[in-house]
Amino acid sequence: MLKILSVVGARPNFMKIAPFVQAIEVHNRNSRLTIDHLLVHTGQHYDDKMSRSFFQALGIPEADINLGIGSGTHAEQVGQTMMAFEKVVRDHKPDWIVVVGDVNATCACSITAKKENVRLAHIEAGLRSGDMTMPEEVNRLVTDRLSDLLLTPDRLSAENLRREGVSEDKIRFVGNIMIDTLVANKDKAAYLNVTDILRDNRIGSPLPPNTIKQLSNGFAVVTLHRPSNVDDKSVLSAVVDFLMNEVATEIPLLWTVHPRTMERLKEFNLLERILGSSTLILLNPLGYHEMLRLKMDARIMFTDSGGLQEECCFLGTPCLTMRWNTERPITLKENGGASILVGNEIQNVSVAFHNALHETKKPVCPDLWDGKTAPRIVRAIIEAI
Repeated sequence: MLKILSVVGARPNFMKIAPFVQAIEVHNRNSRLTIDHLLVHTGQHYDDKMSRSFFQALGIPEADINLGIGSGTHAEQVGQTMMAFEKVVRDHKPDWIVVVGDVNATCACSITAKKENVRLAHIEAGLRSGDMTMPEEVNRLVTDRLSDLLLTPDRLSAENLRREGVSEDKIRFVGNIMIDTLVANKDKAAYLNVTDILRDNRIGSPLPPNTIKQLSNGFAVVTLHRPSNVDDKSVLSAVVDFLMNEVATEIPLLWTVHPRTMERLKEFNLLERILGSSTLILLNPLGYHEMLRLKMDARIMFTDSGGLQEECCFLGTPCLTMRWNTERPITLKENGGASILVGNEIQNVSVAFHNALHETKKPVCPDLWDGKTAPRIVRAIIEAI
């Protein structure tokens, strides 16, 4: 028997762990080597819409252990997670600890794994933005340095590790596990009605009568949550002006509002102004299938999310990434993808937006983005025994 303990902490992790859990279940039905798997939820995302709904929608079983860490500063989250996770590791004595992505829980549990002399596997290893001001970049570097098995989503990530001196026997190019989730759920999402999604999740007054007709000609989608875009009043105000006065006058605009962003919109007295618009529609955070449905139909995506860059690449949705760098360069147009880095200077964003309005969707499938990454990960861990 092989005992694996895997860790999730924040919403992006949930979409990555679902295929892994399912691949273990398939393996156990078809192999003499049984994998005893325990799922640990650190509680970094504790809001029901940001956590429980994703577990239910993606068929992830309830976590075996919930550390209940909650919010806090980076140091508080990392420190509290390490203390709580150390007890779990000592109680259960796993053969492998598997971490995903680049959130604080990933870093904290990686450090704990190595201090407890447990082998560590990192799903999504090798991603690099080169921006050390991003907490996620620090988490990626620490986790990869400590990992015994580095499971990369694309060839560029594997090359990053080689340049850093990682030995070849630790690197396994397995593909993008986020795409496993997308492929498995695309048909289910396609059955959802966009109008129903808007009616059920609209912030503010009911949809205007002409909205449904306007949406039939296409729409754009916005998601923003990074401090560089939402925490500075002048930056966020300029973004809101652009979205209302330039984008929403050309095409209906659906904005799924992250809790952090909602706090800033209220703090900066921007919310009431947006709620008065008939073509910029604010939505509560959506479930996985609802958000996927919007991405499938959207003509343009504005986002600062790395995961959405990848999904837009696979779907072919033109993606204006409101960041100055990305840890996922495989998604950029110069590498064959659908994303353009536009930062948050409105002149740059505006030019890219008007160009994207005339683009047609062109789905792109990098190597091994085939929906079969999770079984490759399970095999890689077993082969590393």
